[in-house]
Amino acid sequence: MSSPLILVVDDEADIRGLLKEILSEEGYEVDVAANAAQARASRARQIPDLVLLDIWMPDVDGITLLREWSAAAADGCPVVMMSGHSTVETAVEATRLGAFDFVEKPLSLAKLLRTVERALDAGRRHRQSGKLLGSPLAVPIGKSRLMQQLRAELQQMAANPSPVLLVGEPGAGREAFARYLHEHGPRASAPFVPLIASSLRDADAEGRLFGREQPDGQKVAGVLEESGNGTLFIHELEDLPPGAQRLLVGVFESGQFTRLGGAEPVSFRARLLASAQPGIEQRAGTDALRRDLLAHVNVLLMRVPPLREYAEDVPELLRHQVDRLVDADGLPFRRFSVAAQNRLRNYPWPDNVRELRHLVHRLLIHGGAEEIRLEEIERELAVQTPPNEPLVKQDLLALPLREAREQFERAYLQQQLLLCNGKVGQLAKRVGMERTHLYRKLRSLGVDFRNISED
Repeated sequence: MSSPLILVVDDEADIRGLLKEILSEEGYEVDVAANAAQARASRARQIPDLVLLDIWMPDVDGITLLREWSAAAADGCPVVMMSGHSTVETAVEATRLGAFDFVEKPLSLAKLLRTVERALDAGRRHRQSGKLLGSPLAVPIGKSRLMQQLRAELQQMAANPSPVLLVGEPGAGREAFARYLHEHGPRASAPFVPLIASSLRDADAEGRLFGREQPDGQKVAGVLEESGNGTLFIHELEDLPPGAQRLLVGVFESGQFTRLGGAEPVSFRARLLASAQPGIEQRAGTDALRRDLLAHVNVLLMRVPPLREYAEDVPELLRHQVDRLVDADGLPFRRFSVAAQNRLRNYPWPDNVRELRHLVHRLLIHGGAEEIRLEEIERELAVQTPPNEPLVKQDLLALPLREAREQFERAYLQQQLLLCNGKVGQLAKRVGMERTHLYRKLRSLGVDFRNISED
């Protein structure tokens, strides 16, 4: 049996050398990376059994890199974060993104080795669980008519090499859908490389995308080269800075690029997938997004629905997520009562599937009786939805009747007033109210009808 492979990512050469020496003496294979580009290249060559990842690095910080890898937790590779000056907020963010543990510098050798053993054991259990093949929340789960249609649509798109734009709200599972397309297509054995658009800056975009050639001839691959014959997934297309958009348009039109410091062109062969939020077509051609870039990506369109549109599948999603966390993390099994399931079926899920996943995780970590009752769900949902959220994302069932009615009326009249271009007389006809009574209603609800047309 081969020894576990550990990838050490740290910009300090002394730390990399020390960890490589210690871990090698313990019988592990060790690969090292000085920055995010080298770490991505290492993972593209071979998925490690464990990553030790420094938080503070000069090019791309460890949290950003962890965020890129977090959706790939199904590969069974745990990540342990390292930092010499961390904060509670940083540790919480790392844990939220899926980090297995957090160790402080200067490193305690005994604690480090214990953490490595625990992380490797968790990774082995993760890979052995058949339920964990594929994305953290398999796509798409559910028996609803919408899910059946989506499964058929995904199967058709998976076999097609054309670029796909996945449009949906944040948290709806767009990257999970993209991974499904990759894993069920002819490129499944090749790399799936996610690019978080917001992690790029114009100053470093060319190096991150194209890679570099050093004066000594050493080549450092960028994300385009890392994707090889596999799939490149751009997360939130509109977050790409202008310089990066210009570079990508050039690559997509020519089919090739040249590494920084190099002379030989490199072919771009990967399948292109990207995600965006609803309404992107209307925003194309503005400062936020080049129209020609959207045209290259938007060959096939996949609409990823918000969870509220297939709420009948919520009970099955809850059971799947419980099973997954029990198998992967050894958390205690708990089941949702019928009342709790019905409450969550009628919850608007403003943050979509991601919110469901986090809710189940919190409930299992907190522990308690095996049955999760309605009272516990109400406590978890007690944080109020911001008042400026669209009405479909408002949790009206959490409010007393009077407040729920006022919230509905306020949202309803604000939207109707926008449709009437701020004209109260036109609004009165549209909603069937006498104008004087309507004025009183608008004032009592705090709707500033004088500024609606200007907004």
